[in-house]
Amino acid sequence: MEGWIGVDLDGTLAHYDQWEGLDVIGAPVAVMVARVRQWIDDGVEVRIFTARVSSPELREKARPAIEAWCLEHLGCVLPITATKDFGMQELWDDRVVQVECNTGRRLVKDPREPWTP
Repeated sequence: MEGWIGVDLDGTLAHYDQWEGLDVIGAPVAVMVARVRQWIDDGVEVRIFTARVSSPELREKARPAIEAWCLEHLGCVLPITATKDFGMQELWDDRVVQVECNTGRRLVKDPREPWTP
């Protein structure tokens, strides 16, 4: 696979209940950690995709904690970004809503809305 896969940190790769600070990262979500480790073993480029590094000030404060978390739970430090680029092939995130290309139609039913395929 060309390109890279983005994996959200809070609520996807690491357990998240409430905000506790830039340097507090939850316990690993075992299923996602296993998935990311497999991608890494398969030679796929994986990046942590998080708003924790969305500005230079935040990046400076958050990066050491994220890198330490990655090393402890993934066995390596992954690139960390808050920016999409043309190389991103997938984004795994607990807040993403997928839409069908060029239609705007939601691909998964929202329980708050009537279903319209």
